[in-house]
Amino acid sequence: MLRLALDGSGYTREDIRAKGGWVRIPVPMLEYKKWQKGGLRQDIQPGFETPTGKFEIWSTTLEEYGYEPLPKYIEPKEGPLGSPALVEEFPLVFNSGARTRNDFRSQHHGIEGLVKKHPEPTVEINTEDAAVRGIVSGDLVNVITPRASVPFRALVTDDIMQGTIECSMGGGTPVGPEAWREWNVNELTDLDNFDEISGFPVYKALLCEVSKVASGKRVLQDTGLGRVNKPNNPSIRVVPRPKKQIYLDNNATTPVAEAVRGAMLPYLEADYGNPSSIHTVGREARAAVEKARRQVASLINVSPRRIIFTGSGSEADNLALVGAAYARRDKGNHIIITTIEHPAVLNTAKFLERAGFRVTYLEVDGFGFLEPEKLRETITTDTILVSIMLANNEIGTILPVRELCEIAHEKDILFHTDAVQAVGKIKVDVEELGVDLLSISGHKFGAPKGVGALYIRKDVEIEPIIHGGQQEGGFRAGTENVPSIVGLGKAAELAAQTWQDAGRIEAMRDRLEEGIKELVPFARLNGHPISRLPNTLNMTLPELRGESIVIAMDRHGIALSSGSACKSGSPEPTHVLLAMGRTEEQAHCSIRFSLAHDTTEKDIDATIAALKQVLEEKDTVRLIPCK
Repeated sequence: MLRLALDGSGYTREDIRAKGGWVRIPVPMLEYKKWQKGGLRQDIQPGFETPTGKFEIWSTTLEEYGYEPLPKYIEPKEGPLGSPALVEEFPLVFNSGARTRNDFRSQHHGIEGLVKKHPEPTVEINTEDAAVRGIVSGDLVNVITPRASVPFRALVTDDIMQGTIECSMGGGTPVGPEAWREWNVNELTDLDNFDEISGFPVYKALLCEVSKVASGKRVLQDTGLGRVNKPNNPSIRVVPRPKKQIYLDNNATTPVAEAVRGAMLPYLEADYGNPSSIHTVGREARAAVEKARRQVASLINVSPRRIIFTGSGSEADNLALVGAAYARRDKGNHIIITTIEHPAVLNTAKFLERAGFRVTYLEVDGFGFLEPEKLRETITTDTILVSIMLANNEIGTILPVRELCEIAHEKDILFHTDAVQAVGKIKVDVEELGVDLLSISGHKFGAPKGVGALYIRKDVEIEPIIHGGQQEGGFRAGTENVPSIVGLGKAAELAAQTWQDAGRIEAMRDRLEEGIKELVPFARLNGHPISRLPNTLNMTLPELRGESIVIAMDRHGIALSSGSACKSGSPEPTHVLLAMGRTEEQAHCSIRFSLAHDTTEKDIDATIAALKQVLEEKDTVRLIPCK
């Protein structure tokens, strides 16, 4: 042990003996004014390790992330003071892990010698609290919080403050006695109750109640007692679809997720404040907006201060293109986009052309893909902006935005990407893409319609297109739509989980494609076979008009879309397929399926079966030939 203690010290046992049994390790002298000598910064420059280099009471880091920049005490949201309405039902303060009596590592519950003294998780409760509830040591009790009820073996003691309890940590392990496997203290905690700065879950100051289940030390079996009662978790459920309807038009819009609706409701009712007001109701609204800003920023890996809320993805595109073009007009007047952009970009570019700007429309190949070198060949000395979408809404093709952005930045040209159709379906990381501007629309991934966001990289100048107050940092005037912004934030939080389900969705998409090809042998895929959104399938069905298929499938409870704009009152086929070299007839004969994270294999089977029936009923549904 002495040898291990001396390891790395520079001394041996012989050295210690020679020096009479003890040695002193030199330590640096106490230094004063390290901040003047560069002793507090990694770059060895004078000052402090803060963004400003100064000692900050007003924290610019907290301000950057939308938090109150001055330190303040925040009352826990669940506790005797924070939620007095709960105290009557849950009068005790819950705690876990502060007074560990069992072995720390849950894996050790499978080791007989280590678990012998504690074969079951226990709850320590004050003697007086136990007496009121008729509990003695050894009783089987349930610890109940607003989230769940979990059994423990009671340990009555004066060595804990009245009004509080301490539950054993480490339950829910896959090894060890049944009680340690089944009695999981984590079911009682609230993962949404976290420290605002660090994000660490706050397991303290939660409210609970303890009720007696049975006397004695015997573990009850087959009675339903002593089992965890897990509540339903609404965080990832979506609004139930109508019975027998299968919705496969998620690129058009998505249902508002149930958790999103729940997050919005308070701001449609009691929490109606104006975020610009300084009274309590206004400050609560402001806090809700800033929380949503952090949630959206986290989804795309940017600083919250760089997120500007808008009324839609289209507005975000307009602000990006018009705002950037006018802000950089003294540097040039050339803008580059592609021929398959969303109308929010295409028509904005046409507006800028009328305003005197010159726009180049890059052509894509037959897969809707753009080779980066085409952009390099098109850039001129007066090019000021490039806007190329991340993923196409009609065909799902994912464009090489990172490589395109690098080419633009070689010439100090701003790069905007319309990521409306990509966010929530694939990983979108702004730092990896390198873009300067990025547009988002909430209703594409579980938020309500009428809310979007624009990411603006730091130091990028944008001319506002809506003038008025100083909301959204002066970039977008008008009182913030608090309920919808809150919904967008919650949807962004959920999307961080759902996009990871892409592999399963892609497998179902490919299965649907194969099923259609069996029914229509000459069916043709529209879009890139590999670089494509995992949820999107666009196909041309020769001699079968797309909108006729849509109407017929709708009668079978299947919702999809066609390659024609007839749904919006125009007989023209979609410009995307024409830009890819498809004929008008082929475009009219196209249909698009867009899946979601709640699409099932049964939905795919039912869709294939419905299409089979529609094709067999051609004379009945009167499919109009493509002309």
